[in-house]
Amino acid sequence: MCPHCRAFITTSDRVCPYCDTPVGPRATDVRNPGAILGGFIPHARFATSMILLVNIGLFAATLLLSMKRGNGDALMNIDIRTLAQFGAKWGEAIALGQWWRLVTAGFLHGGLLHILMNSWVLFDLGAQVEEIYGAPRMVVLYLVSTIAGFGLSTLLSASISVGASAGIFGLIGAMIALGVRHRAHPAGSAIRGLYVRWAIYGLLLGFLPGFHIDNAAHIGGLAAGFAVAYLAGTPKLADTLMERFWRVAAYASVVLIAFCFLKMYLWFMATRTAF
Repeated sequence: MCPHCRAFITTSDRVCPYCDTPVGPRATDVRNPGAILGGFIPHARFATSMILLVNIGLFAATLLLSMKRGNGDALMNIDIRTLAQFGAKWGEAIALGQWWRLVTAGFLHGGLLHILMNSWVLFDLGAQVEEIYGAPRMVVLYLVSTIAGFGLSTLLSASISVGASAGIFGLIGAMIALGVRHRAHPAGSAIRGLYVRWAIYGLLLGFLPGFHIDNAAHIGGLAAGFAVAYLAGTPKLADTLMERFWRVAAYASVVLIAFCFLKMYLWFMATRTAF
């Protein structure tokens, strides 16, 4: 039904044939994209899929280089030298001006179990956040959470660190923010309680012996994701100035990520023989 003249139109019409009013996609199509196996498997949206592809590609590249350098355990533990060359969080280098490591570190992983665990959570949680907040907001809050997480980690720890978990904790923060914004509704309380538990369980893992987990990055990512999502809110169906702002911010985030990887590549090429 046309929202202007209330005439019946087809779902493929983008302009009402009776009153010439532009017609957008149905709310159900925007809010509820097709699921996989009837919803049993979360629907990985475009931004989430792209992040996963970049993570997997970089893991393959670091794995091959680590194996080439004689690391027989590269599949499970990529050597620190390789990770540092590919842009891991490294406090000394960041202090010397390599700020781009705060971004690139979030797309690297130290071994097979590391990337499998993060990919599993990102595939599930990323799809949820992207469906609720939309791709533009999701991209921005993921990037801000990654930078904030590794920024706090740089201040509190001298250890080299990598992983998507700073951004993932930002996504958890976004879901907590959703529950806080709708705390008067029972569903909001349930969402808040669920993801607060997720955050607590994730942070507790960092204190278990044998787990080399960067809790500072997790806390920084969690706080940044909550703040961005709480301020951003969920998208509106109307093409407002605020929605355009988030689209521009998302494009700027993608450009910044690409620039950081360019800086990483140039540094890698300059140091590949001497590093």
